[in-house]
Amino acid sequence: MQDSLEVKSSTRPAELEQAVEKALAEARRQGADAAESGASVDTGLGVTVRMGEVETLEYRQDRGIGVTVFFGQRKGAANTSDLSDGAIVEAVAKACDIARFTEDDEHGGLPPADRQARDWPDLDLCHPWAISPDAAIDMARRCEDAARGFDARIDNSDGASVDTHHGVRAYGNSNGFLGSYEGTNHGMSASVLARDEQGMQRDFWYTAARLADDLQSPETVGRKAAERTVKRLGGRRLSTRKAPVLFPPSLARGLIGALVGAASGPAQYRQASWLLDAVGESVLPEWLSLVERPHLPRAMGSSPFDGEGVALSDNPLVENGRLSRYVLDSYTARQLGLESTGNAGGVHNLSLEGEACDFETLLKRMDTGLMVTELMGQGVNGVTGDYSRGAAGFWVENGEIQCPVEEITVAGNLKPMLGNIVAAGNDVDYRANVLTGSLLLEEMTIAGE
Repeated sequence: MQDSLEVKSSTRPAELEQAVEKALAEARRQGADAAESGASVDTGLGVTVRMGEVETLEYRQDRGIGVTVFFGQRKGAANTSDLSDGAIVEAVAKACDIARFTEDDEHGGLPPADRQARDWPDLDLCHPWAISPDAAIDMARRCEDAARGFDARIDNSDGASVDTHHGVRAYGNSNGFLGSYEGTNHGMSASVLARDEQGMQRDFWYTAARLADDLQSPETVGRKAAERTVKRLGGRRLSTRKAPVLFPPSLARGLIGALVGAASGPAQYRQASWLLDAVGESVLPEWLSLVERPHLPRAMGSSPFDGEGVALSDNPLVENGRLSRYVLDSYTARQLGLESTGNAGGVHNLSLEGEACDFETLLKRMDTGLMVTELMGQGVNGVTGDYSRGAAGFWVENGEIQCPVEEITVAGNLKPMLGNIVAAGNDVDYRANVLTGSLLLEEMTIAGE
């Protein structure tokens, strides 16, 4: 194997910008009234070790360019994985052919020229990792060894993985916008199984960052995965009841994601949302706000501009508990008679902000209730807000963890669930695009025996 391998694309942002410019010029030549194009190159290395043996070793490289053309209000789109001049010309021709057979769509088109980004800060997103396959395998082995050696009751493994990814993006349109940027993502994870006389349990842990030096060590990840697994041994069922429920950051993120989905443009214009026409209404306690912060240096959800080149800035979604806007790209904004909120491609570092306390204080505040550690199933109704998912976790009494619990279901409705958040934690999880700490909900139905 190679001694060193920096997982970094040989394609530079300027090269992708040139490909995008060629696509736009060709669209004009073929008579399009407007056009947009995006190009990307993604390179990655991933290894998985299971029971000490190499299970997978993958080197990935994907590239592509897409073009969308508009003839009046008729739209056509095509893409290709070939960035050569001839392939770009052919893709544009296919997009133009498609547009000639589509119906007019009054909501289609590019974002307004005055909304396009003109300059943006250096967000420090690109830190390629010079790691060889051998070194990645060694890290994965160290991670799994730390997990398997943590406790004698750990008798099997789902493996440990190390991944690194480097991406280059470029986007341009006939409004005169052209921009590009690079980004990296690195990660490590482990999942193991433990067994006692009552049965088997599985759990995991992972770390993720833009910069490899910001990752937790292999031994830390392995031990954390093992510790979480062993703590779940001896799980028991609960009788059906109502009680407070505490969601840790990794699961609280899903609750916030459900709010974002309900506030999204498609859910609103299709009238399929439990937050239909809810701007100005209370959706969280007044001491909480949700703010997009797209330009946080080195953050996982940072971006210089959105997927349509629209300029980004700090932008509240919920202010003092009240929904202040929807989550819109240009198309969905026009559907609603509004303006884009810079969310083509999703939200960017959506941060839950307000009063916060440490995790031990959250347990004391809950006193008696359920701390969820795992959710199963997809039981979230985006139209009604009804929520019902299989769960496992720990039962808490007098602010102290008593025992692991399993084979239960937690249920409620998202509107009162989120509106009656009792407290939020300062244990913010920075491994993803939604930045939240733990959330303590006033009450949910816990279905068990």
